[in-house]
Formats: sequence, structure tokens, C-alpha cells
Amino acid sequence: MSQKTVAFFGASTGVGLSALKYSLGAGHKCIALCRNPSKLTTALGYENTPNLAIIQGNAHDIAAVSRCLKASETTLVDEVVFTIGAAFVASKMSIDDPHVCEKGIAVVLEAIAGLRRQGVDGRPHITVCSTTGISRFGRDTPLVIVPMYKVLLKIPGADKAAMEEKLIAGSEDFTIVRASGLVDGESEKAIRVGIEDPVKGVESKAIGYTISREDAGKWIARNLLNQRNPNYMNKTVTITY
Repeated sequence: MSQKTVAFFGASTGVGLSALKYSLGAGHKCIALCRNPSKLTTALGYENTPNLAIIQGNAHDIAAVSRCLKASETTLVDEVVFTIGAAFVASKMSIDDPHVCEKGIAVVLEAIAGLRRQGVDGRPHITVCSTTGISRFGRDTPLVIVPMYKVLLKIPGADKAAMEEKLIAGSEDFTIVRASGLVDGESEKAIRVGIEDPVKGVESKAIGYTISREDAGKWIARNLLNQRNPNYMNKTVTITY
């Protein structure tokens, strides 16, 4: 396994944090964009690591995103891991930004194109964390929880779907990872994988209820960063227990 440079957007918590930990553990150089860097260093449990650069900024700020995407002055990063999401607002029974993922991935794609125009070379593979319940090719969740996705998760689901559409319509290499219901706690449980081609449809199905944030991030690091599985290139992948 060769050392890569990986840019992280949304690594302060959850799936992104787990993927970052396993990437650092594998010896990759990591660049993380954070609104609050101390949140990430606290979550990691240490402040200094030679393989981690933290850039303060917002994922909707193209200047900050562009800094995160450069492995050097002339080279783009090898991988992008995009796991940002909106915060739930109980008083509104909704999320604080219903377009956070759609806007964020648009900025990433625009920043890559802009850097190339400036002479920065490279073709990073983009991994995004999405959700089940939004497939155009049929049901990918247990029947009993379909109403939850249609009602309670309708707005964040629409944002994830819009994010997916922008990525698929672009010209970059990608893998969309649709995690089933996210819970807490790392485990050694077997993870089932379903594969969907954005144009041709379902290649294999994996329908389940949950997967932990820690295990989802570990799966991303092992299957898309440490060793990129060619079966997942430019595909949508469902992961669940």
C-alpha cells in the first residue's frame, strides 16, 4: 500500500472522523477542513501528528476548500472524503441547512476545476457519504422503516440525492457510499455490500437496518483509501450489517 494524500470534509465527527483515524493509522497524509479545529483535535485525543494538517474554514468557502485539495503547490490530493451534513434542529423538526451537502459537493467540484485551470495537476477520487432510502432503482431499506425515510428523513434525503446527482453528472471519479441507519459503537460485525450503477441500476442488493459510524468510516478507509476496490469505482455502494 502506497502512501496517499487524503482531503477530508466533515471529519470532526461520525463517519468522517472514523475514516480519518484509520487513514492516519495506515500512514496516509491527511488534510482536514474544520470550522473548529479544536473540536477535531479533541475528538482525536491528541493535538499533534506529523501526517495531519488541519485547515480552518467552511466547506462552502471555495478558497478554504481549494487549500484543502492541494497536496502541493502543483499537485492535487489523491483522495477526497466528503461526509459533511446538517445539524438537526428540534424546534423546527428539520435540519439547519437543507442544502448543505448539495452546496458542499458543488464547491468541491468547482474548486478542483479551478485548481486545474491554475496548473495544479491530478485526478482525485471522491468518496461521499450518503444515505439509503433514496435509490431511483427500487427499495433499499427494510419495508417497515420506509415511512421514516419518506417523512422524517425527507429533507436530508433530498439533499443527499441532490449531492449524488451533482457528483454523477460531473467528470470526476467517485464512489457514493450509502450507509444504512447510523448508530454508535465500533464492532467487528460483518458488513454487507450492495452495488448500484448510476445508469444501469442495481448490480447487487444489501438491505439492512443499521451500521455504526465507526464501522462505516473503517470500511471506507479499508476499501476505498488503503486499497481502492475497482468494483466500487463510479458506483453507488450500500453498506449495512
